[in-house]
Amino acid sequence: MKIRENENAEIVARVRAGLKAKDGYCPCRVGKQQEYKCMCEEFKAQIADPEFEGYCHCMLFYKEK
Repeated sequence: MKIRENENAEIVARVRAGLKAKDGYCPCRVGKQQEYKCMCEEFKAQIADPEFEGYCHCMLFYKEK
């Protein structure tokens, strides 16, 4: 298993700017709840799933099998 950043530099730059503006909370979600703090709880659960391969909600990270 490997976690990497999205290869699209424009997406990474936009998401990182959003994270900075929202104090580390996912810019793709409404509100600042602890489970939305990057790396979000949803993606942590996907990382724990051995069958999951794909991007996190905001497409900043990608999990490879």
